[in-house]
Amino acid sequence: MPTRHLITVLLGFLMLTPAAPAQRVSADGAPQTFTYLTDRYFSEVLFHFSPTYGTQSGLHQYDTQLEDYSAVTIQKQVEALRSYEKKIAEIDPTALDAPVAADHAILLNSIRSQLLSLEVIRNWEKNPDNYSSGVTNSIFMLMERPFAPPNTRLRAVVERERQIPQVFAEARKNLRNPPRIFTEIALEQIDGLVSFFEKDVPAAFTEADDAKAKADFAQANAAVIQALKDYGAWMKTDLLPRSNGDYRLGPEVFAKKLSYDEMVDLPLDRLLQIAFDDLHRNQAEFARIAKEVDPSKTPQEVLAELATIHPAPDKLLDSFHSTFDELIAFIRAHNIITIPSDVQPTLEETPPFMRATTFASMDPPGPFETRSTKAYFNVTLPEKDWTAPHVAEHMASFNVGTIISTSVHEAYPGHYVQFLWQHEFPSKIRQVIGANSNIEGWAHYTEQMMLDEGYAAATANATPEQTREAKLIRLGQLQDALLRDARFVNSIKLHTGIGEPGGKWTMDQSVDFFVKEGYQSRSVGLVETKRGTADATYLYYTLGKLEIMKLREDLKKKQGASFSLKNFHDNFMRQGFAPVKVIRKAMLHDDSPVL
Repeated sequence: MPTRHLITVLLGFLMLTPAAPAQRVSADGAPQTFTYLTDRYFSEVLFHFSPTYGTQSGLHQYDTQLEDYSAVTIQKQVEALRSYEKKIAEIDPTALDAPVAADHAILLNSIRSQLLSLEVIRNWEKNPDNYSSGVTNSIFMLMERPFAPPNTRLRAVVERERQIPQVFAEARKNLRNPPRIFTEIALEQIDGLVSFFEKDVPAAFTEADDAKAKADFAQANAAVIQALKDYGAWMKTDLLPRSNGDYRLGPEVFAKKLSYDEMVDLPLDRLLQIAFDDLHRNQAEFARIAKEVDPSKTPQEVLAELATIHPAPDKLLDSFHSTFDELIAFIRAHNIITIPSDVQPTLEETPPFMRATTFASMDPPGPFETRSTKAYFNVTLPEKDWTAPHVAEHMASFNVGTIISTSVHEAYPGHYVQFLWQHEFPSKIRQVIGANSNIEGWAHYTEQMMLDEGYAAATANATPEQTREAKLIRLGQLQDALLRDARFVNSIKLHTGIGEPGGKWTMDQSVDFFVKEGYQSRSVGLVETKRGTADATYLYYTLGKLEIMKLREDLKKKQGASFSLKNFHDNFMRQGFAPVKVIRKAMLHDDSPVL
């Protein structure tokens, strides 16, 4: 499940070739020049063109600004990125200390990633949801955290909302030949976004008492609602009939994106084989444990039984809270990782404006946030007016296995613990620019690692019921792993068609794969396939997990009896959100392959 820390509205990712440097910065001046350019890049480029990300990061001078989606400004962004790419490339990384040289590579890759997105992938011409969901996210960032009094944040909402109708005017100019699935997804979401502005945004500011701000908000919000409705009508009648574009990145662009975003440059056919190998290992283990649970049932029948074992809805928050305490105690007793703070995340019901899109999420403050420093663990409870079948379907996502894997992934020792280590990250670059194969890879790695280390395992004197529950918990973890394996395969197949007749893998094939090979329901398979058309490299969960596991094993071989799991995890955390390739170099002191 996603962490709020990763949600940005950055328009860009990767580029094709670096600009040839005109000259090299002298070795004596390289460190100072790099520091100076980094600070200027963040203020003049990254946050300047993505003020919503500034708000999310805790830089509230950006709160009243909104992204300019015009083609003219996108070209200015490209020019600024090219300028900084050239300046940073002129710095010789061999003149920098090793950690700073790694930051140099991270920053240069990030810039090239954004250029690839803007100039080659060009989602600003292809994805209508970038506009409607983008502006919604910009307002959400002002609602989700009480970093300022309600009146102050409401005034910032007004300033951003006044700029939103122009965003849709730019969308009409920019969108040319979107893939049909992109327009269909945008249309599916539009009613929910209208409802968000009609109901959730006003509800978030009921405590505001500035009469002028409230009057201004009523006017600006009404204009946004109408603009969204008009945008939806335009998409349906005008854009959808001419949405004949292709969502596929193709092998070359896909490989470049993966290289820049995650610093992984293995051949795609090799990556695909790694994905299938992990899928088959997890399927075999699932079948083995399911047979131990009930030899008379198929693995899928055992999985269906698991979905019915969950707490009552009114006990769900208590179940998560007790899991926190148990996880913390286990982590400390078994020397898993240092937990830098005794403060637990604040457990609460998911706010109304988030319930349609998430079962659970971790919402830590940004790296520069000083005014609202709580981290929220949000859990979506069933609505009071739901039918019994609807409640049962919802609660299946909180079965005995999923509650544990979700707590591990989102909190201990997953996303929340990594957030707690931010004060030791070696640079601003490591705080602001993150590789998903690190962030999501770490959280996914911990799900298996904690069970491997004995958490929730049956003891020698366990009852048959306790032993059975331990096995069901492991099945829940394996089902989550199979979901991520299926993403790994489909990510490559959907966008490159490697190994397929005609070089194409259809959406129907993708849905079937999630169902048959990933052990998911057809509805989940459809949602996951739709996600994969736009989130092209969502293979990063399993990719990162496997990278971390290989790093751990390689370090264990090198250190022998002196290896400490706790030291390994602590040292991994100290490296920040860097790609695992960077962390390997820092911890192993070599350039051995990541997989």
